[in-house]
Amino acid sequence: MTAQLFTLDDLKRILLEGAGADEGVDLDGEILDSEFETLGYESLALLETYGRIEREYGITLEDSELAGADTPRALIAVVNGQLVPVAA
Repeated sequence: MTAQLFTLDDLKRILLEGAGADEGVDLDGEILDSEFETLGYESLALLETYGRIEREYGITLEDSELAGADTPRALIAVVNGQLVPVAA
C-alpha cells in the first residue's frame, strides 16, 4: 500500500486558489517554517484553506490539531496524519 501525501506544492496551490498571495510574499521561497501570518494569511484565509483541504482530501481537521499548525510544515504534518493509505 502507498500513502497519498499532502505536499508543500499541494498547500501552495490551495492557498493561492483560496486566498491568493500577498504582494511581496514569494511562496516559491523557503516557506516551510514561516508563520502563516508572516506569509500574509490571516485566520479567515486559513479557515478557507482548511475547508478546501477537507473537501479535496476527504478528511476532517480538528481545531485541537490545527491550534499549533502555524507554519506550512506543521499544517502539512497535520494533514498527512489524517490521510489514509490508499491501495497502489
